[in-house]
Amino acid sequence: MTSTPGQPTGKDDFSTLAQGYVLFRPRYPQSLYDYLLAWVPHRKLAWDAGCGSGQATLDLAGRFDHVIGSDFSTAQIAAAPPCQKVEWRVAPAEQSGLETGSVDLITCAQSLHWFPLEAFYAEARRVLVPGGVLAAWTYGVVEMDDPEIDVLVQRFRTETLGGLWNPERRHVDTRYRELDFPFEEIDVPPYTLSVNWTLAQLMGYLRSWSATGRYVGMYNVDPVEALARELLPLWGHPQEARGVSWPLTARIGRKV
Repeated sequence: MTSTPGQPTGKDDFSTLAQGYVLFRPRYPQSLYDYLLAWVPHRKLAWDAGCGSGQATLDLAGRFDHVIGSDFSTAQIAAAPPCQKVEWRVAPAEQSGLETGSVDLITCAQSLHWFPLEAFYAEARRVLVPGGVLAAWTYGVVEMDDPEIDVLVQRFRTETLGGLWNPERRHVDTRYRELDFPFEEIDVPPYTLSVNWTLAQLMGYLRSWSATGRYVGMYNVDPVEALARELLPLWGHPQEARGVSWPLTARIGRKV
């Protein structure tokens, strides 16, 4: 296993993409939360670390007395919707500001690969209750149910944006297998994210990618527009919904 320094304090690649996260990032399967909660000792406090605009945070709010959603990006937190059970915080994952031994469940939804792992794991151990659970999950490469459409989307990902992905992205591609995870690990079944999206929804999702944002910043051109023109003849009516899926991998561990 090898570790990664993750995202250093002061680096923020996602503020300009915050609204795209709110509108176009998929929600996670409820069966994943059901599985998680079978291992959690209590349901008083959950902390969603690197929460972005709160996709997982809001799901946790229906299952815990109180939820903290924290992210380094001020813009991401500003884009998160209000929720009575959720307290939104701007904070790096390794400096949560939470009380020692107060958290029953920590979730890292598509975020662990950005963290300075050694410092974050120390913070996680500090704030978790005895037997508390850390759960980190990531969804991999997007897959289209139409093979011809999928070829164009994969070419966009690997060729148009190929050199613009952050190096941390490799941990998503390897499904977190190379990340250190110093907790008592629990076996997790595989999951799949599945949605039915119109062409506009797919384009909105692709615009929320960090590499797309970097492309626009470098060239002042939206590369998704060219892809949309290529896809339209294959898509049919743009309001037709097509199947989109991602393999989801989770790592779950307990503080002992």
